[in-house]
Amino acid sequence: MRFIDQHAAHRSGGRRWGVESICAQLAELGAPIAPSTYYAHRGPKPTAAQVRDEQLTPQVARVHAENYGVYGARKVWAQLNREGIVVARCTVERLMRAQGLAGARRGRRVRTTLPGGQTRAGDLVGRRFNPPAPDQLWVADFTYVPTWSGMVYVAFVIDAYSRRILGWRAATSMRTELVLDALEHAVWTRAQQGRPDLDGLIMHTDAGSQYTSIAYTERLATAGAAPSVGTVGDAYDNALAESTIGLFKTELIKPRGPWRTVEQVEIATLEYVDWFNHRRLHSAAGDIPPAELEAAHYRQRAPQPEPEGSSR
Repeated sequence: MRFIDQHAAHRSGGRRWGVESICAQLAELGAPIAPSTYYAHRGPKPTAAQVRDEQLTPQVARVHAENYGVYGARKVWAQLNREGIVVARCTVERLMRAQGLAGARRGRRVRTTLPGGQTRAGDLVGRRFNPPAPDQLWVADFTYVPTWSGMVYVAFVIDAYSRRILGWRAATSMRTELVLDALEHAVWTRAQQGRPDLDGLIMHTDAGSQYTSIAYTERLATAGAAPSVGTVGDAYDNALAESTIGLFKTELIKPRGPWRTVEQVEIATLEYVDWFNHRRLHSAAGDIPPAELEAAHYRQRAPQPEPEGSSR
């Protein structure tokens, strides 16, 4: 093939050697090759669109793999553009189909909390999960993870503004200590960020006995937060927390199982929460990570230095 490429366009003795004549001479010399074989091997030059697809295909696969394999075309497209790789969403959809890549699909939510007999707080939220700033509304819930060594329960506390997971805890029982530890983690997270004042915060949960217990409500009062409890048996009254748990089950627990021990679940949840807060593009946060949304919020509200020489 290389020999024909090198000689087919050359002139010798005032004439141009054709592919057919070169192939005939090669056949006489004991190296037979049909002109049709040469043309089939050479083929047409790739188009600009084909070259672009070859460049984008590994990038699409990389973004999908780096994000737990859960991104659909919209989020892969958004991440590529965040990285400066300008591409149309329809192109990403086509390349993902060609590679057999797809986003995660959620399953049905199974309830784990049971109504408690204690006197519970009223609903201060009314399904309004869109506060204008962080630390005005937190939501909490927990779920279960079957393992070879028994059931593991994982509790979460989420900021409704940014969808950031502030606190979490995994344990082998669903007693009040489980949700209390997740709450303590959330309070600690904000204290580490220099925002320990939670006065005015609303903590919204379902009517599970763990969240209506005296120990839990007393801890909220100590932190300066007001409890809010949704209607018994109404999933929409704690929809934001259940949505986050649905992502956790769909993106981590189901595809990475089977799970062996509570320690394995803890390590995986630690890594997942870090990714969820700092790298996962969240549609409710404008397709940026929750931590990035919070940082942008506080940057916009930071006092601006006055120009030199200005007077009050």
